[in-house]
Amino acid sequence: MDWKGRFETQFFKEGAIIFAPGGICRHLYYINQGVVRIMSVSDKGEDITHYFLKENYFCTILGSFLEQTIALEGIQAATDVEVLVIGKDEFNQLMLEDAAFKKTFDLYTTQGLLQKIRFKNMLHGHNASTRYRLFLERLPDIAARVQLGYIASYLGITLQSLSRIRRNLPNGK
Repeated sequence: MDWKGRFETQFFKEGAIIFAPGGICRHLYYINQGVVRIMSVSDKGEDITHYFLKENYFCTILGSFLEQTIALEGIQAATDVEVLVIGKDEFNQLMLEDAAFKKTFDLYTTQGLLQKIRFKNMLHGHNASTRYRLFLERLPDIAARVQLGYIASYLGITLQSLSRIRRNLPNGK
């Protein structure tokens, strides 16, 4: 069974909010093209990037989607994005009907969560310059495609600090 045939194609321009924080996430997305970021806004109004997802990854606010609870995070297009979308009810039906899809979804979800945890743990305890260098080494395609402000918020530094770090790099990346 071709599970992608059960999804609807949608397009979002860079910066568009795909899912806003504070709602219940009722859709699962599969990224065909582009990069999205999982984001939130702090109590102080600061924009926070939790992580990035790119082509061939599923994307949703997992706890909100599975449990139908209010999400603190949102999904934003970090570049122009083409996604395949399926609603919660259709997703549940697909999980029951298609063992291969269920296996694929479970595998992607588990591997994706482990990658995110390992990368965040690797960054922990390093100074801003080292965090940026590690980001460039591990996620060069995302670094080349998204706004510096998104990268700065992911690394927990200001855009001004990131600009200073970049100026001091040998090749100016």
